Amino acid sequence: MVYKKDLDLQKEWVQLLYRIKEVTGKRPADLNGVLFLVGVQELGKGVKSFSKEEKQDVMHIAICKVLSLAGYYELEGLDEEGWPHWKLVKKLPRFDLLEQEKLLKIQILEYFKKEIGW
Repeated sequence: MVYKKDLDLQKEWVQLLYRIKEVTGKRPADLNGVLFLVGVQELGKGVKSFSKEEKQDVMHIAICKVLSLAGYYELEGLDEEGWPHWKLVKKLPRFDLLEQEKLLKIQILEYFKKEIGW
C-alpha cells in the first residue's frame, strides 16, 4: 500500500492503536508494543510470561511475519517447541531509522488488514 503522505500513515497508525485498545483494553505505547502483540499472536501460545530472550524472539517473529507480506521473509517451519523460523528471501533496502520505522508501520497495518481482518 502506498501512502500519499506521512500524515495518512500516521492517521491510520493511531487508528490501529485505538482499535487494539478496544480489543485488548490497553493501548500499545509504541511500535515495539505492537510488534510484541503481533509476535505473540503469531507464536500462538497465548498470554504468558516471557524471558527477556524470549521477548526478543517474539519481536523477531513479528518483524519477519509483517515483512513476509512484502516478500522479504519466508516461513521455513516450526521447531520442536512450536516456534516459527524464517529465512530472508529478498534483500532489505538500506533505510535510515525513520524509513525502517515507516516500512514496519506500513507492513503492520497490512498485517492487521490481511491477517486479522481489520
